[in-house]
Parts: sequence; C-alpha cells; structure tokens
Amino acid sequence: MRKRFTVPGKIAVEVAYALPKKQYLQRVTLQEGATVEEAIRASGLLELRTDIDLTENKVGIYSRPAKLSDSVHDGDRVEIYRPLIADPKELRRQRAEKSANK
Repeated sequence: MRKRFTVPGKIAVEVAYALPKKQYLQRVTLQEGATVEEAIRASGLLELRTDIDLTENKVGIYSRPAKLSDSVHDGDRVEIYRPLIADPKELRRQRAEKSANK
C-alpha cells in the first residue's frame, strides 16, 4: 500500500457510516499504530450519530470484518455497519416459497 500522508508518525484514515439516505465520511489524522476504535472516536461520528453503539455495531476496513482493537494503516477506510433489519436466510426462504407458489 502506498503512503498517502507525508508527516512522519502520522497516518490519514477515513471513517464511513452509511444510512439509506445519508452517508457520513470523515477523514482523520492519527498517530501510527492507532486502532479502529481510536479512528472512529477521532471522527466525531459517535457524537453526530447517537444510534452508533460500538458494543453492538460491527466494523470493518474496506468491507472486511475488523475488531475495534485492530490497527489501522495510512489510507484505510474504516466502516461502521448498521445491524441487519432482516435475516437473509429467512428472506431467501420466503422468496423461494413465493416462487414455488406461482
């Protein structure tokens, strides 16, 4: 991965949170070795969106699951995921039943 930030010891990270009609994308500057949780807290999204609960919401880096304690690197995009509103297996089952009844 190419370095995007030129100040020694600092990294630039984006933190993303998407809703159906609005997306939040915050760029933060952190110390090298910072964690996913530190990036999220530095972004200010926890203050903007009270519906984000780090004990409940899953997180990832570039669509790959991550832990709050994982390190972030220069240029990473940390993503905060919303809970699923429906079980994908149940939805597939319902579609299959509906299709079979046609």
